[in-house]
Amino acid sequence: MLLKLVLIGSATVAIAAGQDKVTFFRDVAPILNKAGCTSGPCHGAAKGKNGFKLSLRGYDPQFDYEALLYDLSGRRFNRADPGKSLMLTKPVGEVAHGGGLRFEKNSDYYKIIYNWIAQGVPYGDPAKDTVTELRVEPKEIFLPKPGEALATKVTVKYTDGQVRDVTREATVESNTPDVARVDEKGGVKAERTGEATLLVRYQGKLQTVPVTILNPKPGFVWKALAQYNFIDRTIDAKLQKLHIQPSAEADDATFLRRASLDLTGQIPTPEAIQAFVSDPTPTHQKRAKIIDKLMASSAYVDHWTVKWGDLLQSSRKYLGEKGVYTFREWIRESIATNKPYNKMVKELLTARGSSYEDPAANFFRVTRDAKPTMEKTTQVFLGVRMVCAQCHDHPFERWTQNQYYQMSAFFSAVGLRAGYEVGEEIVFDQRDEYEMKHPKTGRVVKPEFLVASAGKIPVPDDQRRRDALADWLVSKDNPFFAKAIVNRVWSYFFGKGIIDPVDDIRASNPPSNPALLDALTKDFIDHNFDLQHLMRTIANSRVYQTALTPNEWNANDHINFSHASPRRLSAEQLMDAVASAAGVRPNFPEVPEDTAAQQLVDPHIGKEGFLDVFGRPVRESACECERRTDFSLPQALNLVNGRTISDAVADPKGRVAKLVLGGKPDATIVESLYLAALSRKPTAEESARGVQYLANGSKATRAQDLLWALLNSKGFLYLY
Repeated sequence: MLLKLVLIGSATVAIAAGQDKVTFFRDVAPILNKAGCTSGPCHGAAKGKNGFKLSLRGYDPQFDYEALLYDLSGRRFNRADPGKSLMLTKPVGEVAHGGGLRFEKNSDYYKIIYNWIAQGVPYGDPAKDTVTELRVEPKEIFLPKPGEALATKVTVKYTDGQVRDVTREATVESNTPDVARVDEKGGVKAERTGEATLLVRYQGKLQTVPVTILNPKPGFVWKALAQYNFIDRTIDAKLQKLHIQPSAEADDATFLRRASLDLTGQIPTPEAIQAFVSDPTPTHQKRAKIIDKLMASSAYVDHWTVKWGDLLQSSRKYLGEKGVYTFREWIRESIATNKPYNKMVKELLTARGSSYEDPAANFFRVTRDAKPTMEKTTQVFLGVRMVCAQCHDHPFERWTQNQYYQMSAFFSAVGLRAGYEVGEEIVFDQRDEYEMKHPKTGRVVKPEFLVASAGKIPVPDDQRRRDALADWLVSKDNPFFAKAIVNRVWSYFFGKGIIDPVDDIRASNPPSNPALLDALTKDFIDHNFDLQHLMRTIANSRVYQTALTPNEWNANDHINFSHASPRRLSAEQLMDAVASAAGVRPNFPEVPEDTAAQQLVDPHIGKEGFLDVFGRPVRESACECERRTDFSLPQALNLVNGRTISDAVADPKGRVAKLVLGGKPDATIVESLYLAALSRKPTAEESARGVQYLANGSKATRAQDLLWALLNSKGFLYLY
């Protein structure tokens, strides 16, 4: 930085050449952010630090400016002798400072702040000093091997057209530091083979830069595999570029178990497995046929009703006994008829009247108030978490506090009152006192979309404003709506989203494969928001049918879908799988005997039992995270000693009893139990060991032991 010496009063200070004055908005605020003064552990904390508070990450420069000037009656500045200002003496360590040394006395940061104080601490002109564009070079980083490094350059453009190099002041972070590490100057060093993303922030602007460290191992030769649709082509294009060879397709038995669980929540029967494996039809054709068959089954409707029941919080805690059944039936009917997704969502957001006559109105009975309704709507249907913006501008995204209340205003007129029947409520549009007010100013906030509407959708001034929101939200032009559901559905088939978490879509959480997400979104819109088409496209891809077993080139890949990843069965899947393998039905109170776990209306049936131990959500949140798929000690103890498995295995009408009492040969018993539990025949070694075990004791007892062991194995508990 070129400096010139000027005399201000009795002090001689250095001012940047070509710059008339130093301002807080353009020059000082970025230094406070870079020095960490506005960070969460420091003065940006909710209550500040040591009696002094700044806005988190400097999202509110006006607030920070006034706090510096007027807090402690302006004692942080000494205009007569700027060098004695607390704002300088504390960060350089001349006065005790809880935050320690933030910069040196001979640093440029010190000189800039000194100049600013000497010039009278001007705020600046936001009309000229606001950052309009953030640029990072290079836009994409490829490093040939671990140990390589590359410098980055960050520039910004202001409203007045000036361009400035802010590499030193910008915050550059890596979302995966063990792959790509960032030094103090913003340079990137490759730590190991893999992928990472640089998050570059400066004054409310954010850019992401993908970083790829290639595998330095020589000898990579791309081996083309079958490509059944655009999913395969898009993923293969990236894998070839990264020197990652995808695994081959899984065998028929593995595929059938995977597809059955993902599409219907049920494991296939031994008879279905044998028929599918022995079918001589070409592999891809018979797999496409079985996918269609599974999606046409009632189990498909049951399975996806559970998923949407979770997201829409269908629970008698909020809806009452009759309400939860009517809402569930509306969800089931929507899935069974393959109602277009945009129509389904629009029905929810525009529902009015009796919660019994129009079950979609139950959507509003859970959240009840405008703000939580808005938060749920944006998180479920847009994949955007707005909750942080209720108190302040989002620290990692462009959403502001104003936008939080502008979006909430769409629901401010929604009213609820008791209906004529017990438990019934009427959803209506209030006529009086329905305006949303901003907590800081107390002024009425007019509803406004998160992003501009390409179709110029007008927002009415009256209480029926949520109709306009519904039109905007489900529009083909909405950049979030289709993308959010495509990403969410993808995660149900692969265990993770292309953006993960699936309900946290933001610039600082980029997709692992942007081209794939864009292609899926376009195809979904082109097919009129057809969820079954989306699922069918995914299930028919080679990528979905890929085997679990990695090869030497993709063993360390966990984000590019080059091989399958094991996924623990959900609570309902696991309980129904136990019942299917053992040849029995679950036993739940208050429901018919033949009711499957995924046919239960809500989590209040079978409460505190097997399903809850294995992570069934209580539906008190619309977040996917409420359903747990981890593995814990209580779960292990339940599998080993719990009554669910022991009763199923020993059931006198169950599979073991029928096989033994039917006089089946030992080899047939072993094969039948493997097919029922693991959806495959035993290997020759497994069969021999099983037959030997059955022959050395009570056949019934030992057959029960064998089934119990299979139900406790990873091959049963996980979807491969």
